[in-house]
Amino acid sequence: MDFPPLTKGALRRRYKRFLADVVLAEGEQLVCAHCPNTGAMTGCQPADGAVWLSFHPKPARKLAWTWELVQTETGLACIHAALANRVVAEALRKRLLPDLMPSGASLQSEVRLADRSRADFFVDSGSGIYIEVKSVTWHVGAGKGAFPDAVSTRASKHLTELVAAIHRGHRAALVFCVMHEAITSVAPAEQVDPAYAGHMAQAMAEGLEVYLLFNEINLLGIYPVSARYIGENPSFLTH
Repeated sequence: MDFPPLTKGALRRRYKRFLADVVLAEGEQLVCAHCPNTGAMTGCQPADGAVWLSFHPKPARKLAWTWELVQTETGLACIHAALANRVVAEALRKRLLPDLMPSGASLQSEVRLADRSRADFFVDSGSGIYIEVKSVTWHVGAGKGAFPDAVSTRASKHLTELVAAIHRGHRAALVFCVMHEAITSVAPAEQVDPAYAGHMAQAMAEGLEVYLLFNEINLLGIYPVSARYIGENPSFLTH
């Protein structure tokens, strides 16, 4: 997945969740950028840290700038959470996740999973495979990543809905898309959201398939490199 041309800046502050003040490196102009991330972004908003923005001068947009990347203390990270879906779609089509994308299968996005809820993807193969994608940017040290970085009842709800799909006879999978170049493993963030960690363990016991997708991240784009299936151990998911 390629980025549009990016402009470097220095982060001044993130506020109201979806807004960020950034001083552009050229000209020292202060701009307000869209922050496309609903999470706490722990470790991904260093004071005066280097960030990269994309520019979209469309009349329909309230903010022309979008925050894409940040240089953290341990490596480059993409905070644009929705891009994880595009990266996973690319990995599926390139057959980096062959167990989820058998030869000849078709891939659909935003397919109804439950009442008022949709799965990120549905693979039309066999009984059908529902896929949920989660972007992981929280690096807790020593290459370890954790999800979520804040209490997320929505993430737990997604696990419950995926298990319900399994009970209806479908396959269901969760793909942790690693969006921080220093992360080499992922674990449920029990210290932040013990309920989610518990739901993860139960969902895996009931047949939820969990995968990790690792990516090359640079100023040109995000490129899926490798994937790993996680078996019976929900406590630590290792590269």
